[in-house]
Amino acid sequence: MKRRDFIKNTSLASSLFLVPSFVKAFDDALATQYGHKRLVIIQLAGGNDGLNTFIPFRNDIYHKSRPNLAIAKNVVLKLNDDYGLHKSLEPLKHLYDNGFLSIINNVGYPNPDRSHFRSTDIWQTASASNEFLQSGWIGRYLDINKKEPFAAIEVDDSLSQMMKGDTINGIATTDANRFYKSIKAPFFKQLLRHQNDTHLSEHNLGYLYQTLISAESSAKYIFETTQTYSSSKEYPNNVFGEQLKTMAQFINSGLSTSVYFTSLGGFDTHANQANTQSRLLGLYAEGISSFVSDLHKHDTFKDTLILTFSEFGRRVAQNAANGTDHGTANNVFVIGKNLKTPGIYNNLASLSDLDENGDLKFEIDFRNLYATVLNKWLQVDAKQILNADFKGVEII
Repeated sequence: MKRRDFIKNTSLASSLFLVPSFVKAFDDALATQYGHKRLVIIQLAGGNDGLNTFIPFRNDIYHKSRPNLAIAKNVVLKLNDDYGLHKSLEPLKHLYDNGFLSIINNVGYPNPDRSHFRSTDIWQTASASNEFLQSGWIGRYLDINKKEPFAAIEVDDSLSQMMKGDTINGIATTDANRFYKSIKAPFFKQLLRHQNDTHLSEHNLGYLYQTLISAESSAKYIFETTQTYSSSKEYPNNVFGEQLKTMAQFINSGLSTSVYFTSLGGFDTHANQANTQSRLLGLYAEGISSFVSDLHKHDTFKDTLILTFSEFGRRVAQNAANGTDHGTANNVFVIGKNLKTPGIYNNLASLSDLDENGDLKFEIDFRNLYATVLNKWLQVDAKQILNADFKGVEII
């Protein structure tokens, strides 16, 4: 079959090749594994306003800089005498009170970029701001440690740069049933009959046949494994809630997956920020609360670490449209059962000593967090994956 005929005959086939990801044949599927460490990564896409998330409610500069956006003292969820959380994060406050949340402030990188696309690329590839990498840091984790590609699953319809390696990619799927059924479609069965044709080569679909074989094998493994569990936990009725419910199904069924990723978008609040951010933080907190409760119930929370980041924060001062513009340093949430430093890991950077653009000065390079997660949680060599030796952060 010619390449143009293959692409012409099915949009699904081209989508599978170009967007989600493929895995090598895995006919001898691993036995269900309970107890291994799992990392869940969540991106608040668009640049969440960290200053109205983790709030210095007693700071006069904060209130003067945001006459219409500053969160009033009487509605802040107080964590101590100086700091509190946005009121929409009440479900997260319960995790904080139980010692399951660590808030790391002033996270960023040198010479920050305020473009959504470029800064997301930097966070997802773990590159320097002047460095352009083609592989993501989780993709390199798969490559270097020779992991099965379904060791990393993105619960979404397309695969992010973070999950793409040089030789192995993760998997993107929102539904094990649909993924399996799509691979079992008659067209693919017919197509796979040609896999041993002598005319195939790297240049005329030989590689593509191999990825289709791999996709079929992987879809079968995920489908059969996840049939052992069905969540009875009620999740919020929204896309993010459904993504977390799917993730919990994968985890609680015993998939041998080490890394999961999804995102919640809409945080680019240049105008009328208050209502938008309040709604989105509520979606995030309610979803996470249900997710953690589900894992708790099945004794998988103790082996799960949840890392939430945004590609950058916002400016300290509000703008004329009652919103905030792109900033730099931001807070990161780490959720887990046995955190070394639960609570507030470090205080917010000075609001009176900003950089030349009116942004908070970063204190912790985000790659230090990655190094800790790789070395101590996933127990692999972070230096190989991050291409440098970053000191860790004492969170786990």
